[in-house]
Amino acid sequence: MPVRLGDPETVRLLRRGDRVDVIAADREGEARVLVSGARVWRDPGGASGSDAAGAEEAGGALVVLSVPRRTAVRLAGAGTRSELAVTLW
Repeated sequence: MPVRLGDPETVRLLRRGDRVDVIAADREGEARVLVSGARVWRDPGGASGSDAAGAEEAGGALVVLSVPRRTAVRLAGAGTRSELAVTLW
């Protein structure tokens, strides 16, 4: 599932295989965990190896996560209403 993060610099910290929690922050500043333990699959630039530097070329804040289908639907919906962030495990 491609996920656009609110902070483009965060993508550079992620590496294939990392586990992350995806957090949504609404306009009032309330945050909630949408997904816990999602695995970083690759960045859209195709740099699926050691780092996600290629993601900067593809918009700067996009990362691909491996999640179950139902979770992907939840992420897609939240991404249209909230700013998304990740925390590394």
